Order: sequence, then C-alpha cells, then structure tokens
Amino acid sequence: MLRVSTGRPRGPYAKTAERRRVILDAALAAYAEAGSRGVSIKDIADRAGLSHTGVVHHFGTREALLTAVLEDRDAAAAEAYGEEAALWRTDMLAANAETPGLVKLFVDLAAAGAEADHPAHDFFVDRYQGLRERFRRAIEDRPPVAERPAPAGGIDAEWAARMLIAATDGLQVQWLLDPAATDIAADIGRLRDVLLDALDRKAERGDVAQGDRPA
Repeated sequence: MLRVSTGRPRGPYAKTAERRRVILDAALAAYAEAGSRGVSIKDIADRAGLSHTGVVHHFGTREALLTAVLEDRDAAAAEAYGEEAALWRTDMLAANAETPGLVKLFVDLAAAGAEADHPAHDFFVDRYQGLRERFRRAIEDRPPVAERPAPAGGIDAEWAARMLIAATDGLQVQWLLDPAATDIAADIGRLRDVLLDALDRKAERGDVAQGDRPA
C-alpha cells in the first residue's frame, strides 16, 4: 500500500521551511505597510531577525524572494476567498487599496517579468493563464440575474474611457509576457464596441448621463 506522509518536515528541512515562512511573513508585512515607498532587503531582514545575507540565502536572489511574496499573497487570497472568487468578490479587490505597497510590488514585478529569464516570468504567465480560465468558467457558470448582486453603478462615457485605458495597459503587460495569447488591437476593438453598444442602449432607454454623447 502506498503510504503518504502528512507530517511536517523534520531536521534541517523543517528549519529551512520555517525560516522561509518567517521571511515571507516579514516581507508581506513590510510591503503591506510600505505605501508607495520601496522596501529593501534590509527592511525585511530586520523584521525577520536575520541578516541581509541570511534572507537572500533562503531564496537565491532578491527577485526570487519578491516573486515568492506574490505567490504567497495569491495563496492567502485563494484560501480566504476561494479559487473562483475574484469575479464576484469585489471586496477582495477593494482590500488591495489597503496595501498599496503590495500593489506596487505586483506592478513592478509584472513589468520586470516580461523578460523570459526573470524569476517572476513563469509566475505571471501561469497566473494570467489561470485567471483567464477561471474567469471564463465563472462567466459561463454565472448565477441567474436574480441571484447576482445589484449593479454597483451605471455606465457612462467617463467610466468607459477608464476601462479602455485600464484594459490597454493591462493587455500590453499580458502581451509582453505571452504574445501568442494576446491580440491587443483586436481585444481593445471588441471592448470598445461592447462599451459603445452599452452606452447606445442606455441612450435608447432615455437615461443618458451628461457627457455620454455629444449634444
């Protein structure tokens, strides 16, 4: 019979795992409290009670440590909210505003991860592939309209403009990471058409907000 050990690592492996956990917790706390300023390895080392060299030793490079921080953040979110939650749990997304340091880390590493030899490259490629699949399933299996939360707000020209800008910026990052999976021009064209159609339908209903269309 196949036996699978469910016990904790022992000996030096256990100590290494514990040290990595301490370092990751220290790094998460440092970035969560950092605001827009940067976080140094010294900041993390001081929190973890280790030397700069000791911190880097457990992860190999600074970039590998920061990638592990994002992996750990995603794992914690999945445990707290569920793997499929991102589309429906906007409170999970709102929580990001409380930790701008982690948001900045994500943006910085996403840009750096466009280089194929960067430690974060595979993390971001896999992350976007996984998100696309989970969002697709969530949309296909969406609950009936009556069971979904009421719309948070109406659509207007200003909101549509923000979405187009955000989508353009985000798609450029995804294209750099995985060019074969992204067609920026086609995707933005389709989004533009969807948004314009929504605004036109709103106008036909007679609830046009000022600025939705020219006089």
